[in-house]
Amino acid sequence: MAEVVTTGTGEVERTADRAQLSVTFEATGTDRTDAVTQLSGKVAAVEELLDRSGVEVRSRRLAVYDNWAGDRRAGSRATQDYTLRITDPDALAELLARLIIAEPGWLNGPHWELSDKAEATREAQRLAVADARTRAQGYAMALGARLGPLSRLTDGTADQGGFNRSYAMAAAGPGGGGLPDTSQLNHVPQLVTVSVRCTAAWTLLD
Repeated sequence: MAEVVTTGTGEVERTADRAQLSVTFEATGTDRTDAVTQLSGKVAAVEELLDRSGVEVRSRRLAVYDNWAGDRRAGSRATQDYTLRITDPDALAELLARLIIAEPGWLNGPHWELSDKAEATREAQRLAVADARTRAQGYAMALGARLGPLSRLTDGTADQGGFNRSYAMAAAGPGGGGLPDTSQLNHVPQLVTVSVRCTAAWTLLD
């Protein structure tokens, strides 16, 4: 029995309810031990800042290495990279401001995402199947046939746009002592796209 195989795509958008930040702090010293000691003093206040509701530390990564000027060692450098998850979007603006005045070597984010994409995925799946059926009906009409029942369905790649907008900034030196004004940076939850693709085989009837 003849069949037609079509691919369908479904996409839905939902407003993000959490975000991720990547931030790096660094320090230099005369040797590796000194560099780590300097870094420890710098991140002590940061660790207190991160110990709050609505903020999860997903990872901490330490790197210690020597600086070189040509073939001569010129002190050492230590860095600590943080990956943070902010589960309370209302706390994001203050957290960003306080991280900035802590003088990170690098800060990147927010990367917006959904904490639970099950409902959005189901809706995208429904749209994907409907899209595949519409395409199959078009082929059936072109062949002068009728579209029969579904005989096979294969799930394609399901993808969540984990972030739709990101901001990156490098620390630019000591600030003026107060919290920086981030209100105009528009760090509000963005739309996240959840997309699903499927391949369906339909029986063709005379």
